[in-house]
Amino acid sequence: MKLIRYTHGARTFIGAVDDGHAVDLATLLPDAPGSLKEVLAGAANLYPRIRSALAKATARVPLSAVRLEAPLPDAQKYLAIGMNYEDHAEEARRAGVTVPKNQLWFNKQVSCIIGPYDDVQRPRASNQVDYEAELGVVIGRRCRHVSEADAPGVVGGYFVANDVTARDWQMASPTYTLGKSFDTHGPTGPWIVTPDEVPDPHDLEMRLTVNGELRQKQNTGSMIHNIWQQIAHLSTVMTLMPGDLIATGTCAGVGIALGKFLQPGDVVRVEIERIGHIENRIVQEP
Repeated sequence: MKLIRYTHGARTFIGAVDDGHAVDLATLLPDAPGSLKEVLAGAANLYPRIRSALAKATARVPLSAVRLEAPLPDAQKYLAIGMNYEDHAEEARRAGVTVPKNQLWFNKQVSCIIGPYDDVQRPRASNQVDYEAELGVVIGRRCRHVSEADAPGVVGGYFVANDVTARDWQMASPTYTLGKSFDTHGPTGPWIVTPDEVPDPHDLEMRLTVNGELRQKQNTGSMIHNIWQQIAHLSTVMTLMPGDLIATGTCAGVGIALGKFLQPGDVVRVEIERIGHIENRIVQEP
């Protein structure tokens, strides 16, 4: 099942996708939650009811007639791991960057989150804006001290992410947060795909193009620290909440390694097998 936030007319709804159409959850369930975070938290009860109601739903709108929004603009946390693919770690080594032996985590401030097809700004303060194709994971239930074996059970779904980065700001600080958190530098979506539609999140092809030119291509099985290890590691430190976002790392081919930073007018597309794609135009910040 694909869970969405979408705008149609002057209103924004939460819903599900069925046969190329958006269906408002409020038309499916009389007690439908008001946010996708609540849907994720109530998945055990809600998902079977939503699927059953979808089969009989008549009130629906073609996806071509709606605007897909960021599925979880109200995420409490957006956490991302650095240098988690060996080919990306190797290009970092060649550039003289120290590659950590352990999991390297940083925050993307949630104010950076935008929708799957929204414009990404090149900030006034940076001319080194870069892209990073990543598989995103959404936490589905409140959890702490999760083992690797139990980690699949706390996942609420998957999404496509571009960890847009201002490299000059990233490198100017011992922590990455500022360089990762400029407004609009967190495009996410196009929806949340529930785990039943992704039998193995560690066997998905991931691709990124800029203006149609292939820049990144890798299989998610090439992660150094897999998703279950990431969740176990993070939940040792903090309570993870429904709707928390995790970006699981990028592969080789980033712009800084190629000497190709993003320019206004560029169009960046990230595609992940079984999940979908996002596509964002780069514009100059006014």
